Amino acid sequence: MRLQGYLDRIGFAGVPRADLDTLTRLHRGHLNSIPYESLSVLLGEPLDFDNARIFDKLVTNRRGGWCYEMNGLFAWALEEIGFPITRVAAGVIRGRIGEEFVGNHLALLVDLDRRYLADVGFGDGVYEPVPLAEGAIEQQGFVSRLELLPDGWWRFHNHQNCGAPDFDFRAEPADPARLAAMCAFLQTDDRSPFRQNVVLQRRLPDRVEIIRNAVRMTAYPDRLERRLMADADEFMAEMRTVFGVDVADARALWSLALERGRIMLAENPL
Repeated sequence: MRLQGYLDRIGFAGVPRADLDTLTRLHRGHLNSIPYESLSVLLGEPLDFDNARIFDKLVTNRRGGWCYEMNGLFAWALEEIGFPITRVAAGVIRGRIGEEFVGNHLALLVDLDRRYLADVGFGDGVYEPVPLAEGAIEQQGFVSRLELLPDGWWRFHNHQNCGAPDFDFRAEPADPARLAAMCAFLQTDDRSPFRQNVVLQRRLPDRVEIIRNAVRMTAYPDRLERRLMADADEFMAEMRTVFGVDVADARALWSLALERGRIMLAENPL
């Protein structure tokens, strides 16, 4: 871990310490600076858990990444600073699709004065780490919630203008083999939403900026603004200017994005 390179990438100033203030500043800085994006799946760029590859992609080459990369990099930096980290295998919409797909999300628990959920890899989730405790979570007007289910799983309910509504997890270390299997599945199986959709998200203090296929969205606490992008030029320009992602090969994804975006709007018109 070239820690200073990571700290520079997320705009962190000062000496990082293994305390809540540093954790909060790192969490915010990562989300402010590194977008969530799943372009690699559609572009055929193999993804894994290799820390050096992830660092080069997200820090050196200034790309974004999906949960395994975003939270993988974050966990690596936190451990380098001295934070005690537990990687957990979460299941997005587990209550709807069951146990089979647990591990389709990687989240983090951090032990300080108490245990905290830290997650820079959900795309539009929490902006700051939150105590692992039942109850409502309000951050800049976005209201989410943690619930302890009767079966011993925790459920994170995302905010009112989110994409994915929830994920479940147990407060125990993930099985690396399960995470690896789900990482491979999400890249190769036609049931994977990442093989069907172009997704970029950037969680900022007061809003979430989103590209979902050809639909450009901004989520605020009180509203969700949406519009259909006009053409591939606008698609590419929005990636560069709003998300900081400059990948020339992404232009080839416009036809898929437009097709899927029209389906989205037919199901939920503007």
